[in-house]
Amino acid sequence: MYLKKINLKKKYALVTGAGKGLGRACSIALAEAGANVIGLSRTQSDLNKLEKDIKKTKGRLIKVNCDVMNYVDLTNKLKKIKIIDILVNNAGTNIPEPFEKIQQKSMNYIVDLNLKAAFNVAQIVVKKMLKNKKRVGSIINMSSQLGHVGMTGRNVYNMTKFGIEGLTKGMGVELASRNIRVNAVAPTFVETPMVKRFFKNKKFKKLALGNIPMGKAATESDVATAVCFLASDAAGMITGTSLLIDGGWTAK
Repeated sequence: MYLKKINLKKKYALVTGAGKGLGRACSIALAEAGANVIGLSRTQSDLNKLEKDIKKTKGRLIKVNCDVMNYVDLTNKLKKIKIIDILVNNAGTNIPEPFEKIQQKSMNYIVDLNLKAAFNVAQIVVKKMLKNKKRVGSIINMSSQLGHVGMTGRNVYNMTKFGIEGLTKGMGVELASRNIRVNAVAPTFVETPMVKRFFKNKKFKKLALGNIPMGKAATESDVATAVCFLASDAAGMITGTSLLIDGGWTAK
């Protein structure tokens, strides 16, 4: 048999920012692939809704109500989780502003959430993974096509996602011999609630879609399926790289 299947049964998968958008989609897809999902979100009501969706797949959700930027609470909450085989390091945001008008408040918030919190989550999880030596770990960092190319009005987001790409490579090299694979997924604009707000600006929507040779935004399913692939043994020889889900944007 040559075909490796995406089978995540008996695996425990932590997803940050699990309540909305890509985090929610990845959580449901991981459950569909058989994983026990540990959903982390700062909004309890979102976790409750996610639990109902995951139950429909006959999956299981362990709810963790926590803000990833609260390091003490994050550490204490994750201490209670015994096993994490998969991390989808997804929590993040964007506040588009022209470069000369970027406010310190928004810059610090994006860096703290997209980069620092992502690092902190990864470090806590890796320590836990290293204690479970008989299990294989897989970390998927949520990057972006804007971790590969620049775009007007998104300089801070660019900075954080290029940072995530660098972190992925560094972790991938360092942890390869310790049974932990580390990769990133780098989507183009995805049909999430956040992007739908951006697309209300028709000029911006035309600009964005015009840069995608396939002429359309990605779906949440496109990204969630790629995440499940990287999480599984089907991607057993893949580490330290970034899977672009960008419809050809960065190929130009």
